[in-house]
Amino acid sequence: MILESVIIVIYSTALVLIFMYALAQLNLLFNYLSAQKKHDNSPKYDFSNPDEIPYVTIQLPVYNELYVMERLLHNISKMDYPKDKLEIQVLDDSTDESFDTTALQIIDLQEAGLDIKHVLRSDRKGFKAGALKEGLKVAKGDFIAIFDADFLPEKDWLRRTIPFFKDENIGVVQTRWGHINRDYSVLTKIQAFALDAHFSLEQVGRNSKGHFINFNGTAGVWRKDCIIDAGNWEGDTLTEDLDLSYRAQLKNWKFKYLEDVETPAELPVVISAARSQQFRWNKGGAENFRKMMFKVLKSDTISSKTKIHGLLHLLNSTMFLNVLIVAILSIPMLYIKNEYAHLKIYFYVMSFFVVSTLIFFVCYWFMFKKTYGSSLKSFVQYIVMFITFFSIAMGFSLHNSIAVIEGHLGKRSDFIRTPKFNINSLKDSWKGNKYVKKNMSINVIFEGLLMLYFAFGMYSAFIVGDQGGDFGLFPFHLMLFLGFGYVFFKSLTSKV
Repeated sequence: MILESVIIVIYSTALVLIFMYALAQLNLLFNYLSAQKKHDNSPKYDFSNPDEIPYVTIQLPVYNELYVMERLLHNISKMDYPKDKLEIQVLDDSTDESFDTTALQIIDLQEAGLDIKHVLRSDRKGFKAGALKEGLKVAKGDFIAIFDADFLPEKDWLRRTIPFFKDENIGVVQTRWGHINRDYSVLTKIQAFALDAHFSLEQVGRNSKGHFINFNGTAGVWRKDCIIDAGNWEGDTLTEDLDLSYRAQLKNWKFKYLEDVETPAELPVVISAARSQQFRWNKGGAENFRKMMFKVLKSDTISSKTKIHGLLHLLNSTMFLNVLIVAILSIPMLYIKNEYAHLKIYFYVMSFFVVSTLIFFVCYWFMFKKTYGSSLKSFVQYIVMFITFFSIAMGFSLHNSIAVIEGHLGKRSDFIRTPKFNINSLKDSWKGNKYVKKNMSINVIFEGLLMLYFAFGMYSAFIVGDQGGDFGLFPFHLMLFLGFGYVFFKSLTSKV
């Protein structure tokens, strides 16, 4: 009974933590809906007065972006902003042939009258954070706009964001990500689905009530004084954006999130690229929890509710670990439930997962219908998308849990950038991309084994107990089987 008791305690604890996270998401939904009724009366610079238009530096941190550099620089060069108040820095750490082609394109843009500089350094110390910090040393702008290589801001982007810095307490203006290749595949659809929830439900839900949000690494603007006051960029975590965001807000800088300003970008189309990105984001989240937890708890300038939301925000990625624990232990729990009748009362805790799932279902529906409408057809499409998303997200839980554990344990690793593909439509192909990871992680083998493990879980539903089986967990195990199967087979086949 000792082993059974340990399993029940660990399983129940993980379920309760997931339930608490779901309640926080529900609170963010209420905040989001409340925010839709409010009118934004923020003070703004009057751009009809040339004296109120501030100097801006655009930073483009790049590293071996052969397929998207021409598109990026062409797009940025079209930015509608006074040329005498705009500087562009290409923070180029490239080590391949993209360096030379970028240099030539920069020369052409300089000859066309654009103030654009090719900023180089001797090594990649600090990775992206190091490049941003290096560029900041010589940046002429009072405000620093940052775009990753796959982002394509509209030409009026600066005119829609910079005016909000009229409020001298605003340290960051962040915009919502769009997705130029949302419908390319199932993989891009579920990534877009998850990011849409973050950029609507979470960012608005937190920002509207003064809780901490994060600069998302790109498609946003920093006040230079805010960066310096918060301690500048640091490369000791894999999510330098989240790190600096929390340090700035702990210094009482305000963040402004603009849901109505969409900045299109490219989603990873190959699962190896998505895995790399997910690993970096989830490990970085755990690293920042280690780094910021006590600073948030000890702060005497933020409310208790903001502290709770902040800690849960930093623990976002740790939910994958809880999901993995619940998934793996659910099969032993199925047998324990049917073996020990006197313990059945403890299995009411299983309802926490059902309730949590329903909360997520409701929260994400409000985000989905904002894009696709609320018709019956849209709702049916949403049900299919939610189940698909939930299944594949659980299929990533082993991969992401390893990242989380490494982050919490303080294991350091290099910043592995996400390869870009210049994929805009179904006609475009990623085949032959030189940046696609060709070696397979050993974790893929374990994902295949977990697929078989949850197939056994489905089989177990038919044979446990003496009442003709127990099918309560069958849908859960089916989703896990499909999710791990998708990740396993995609990881095997998505090779050049």
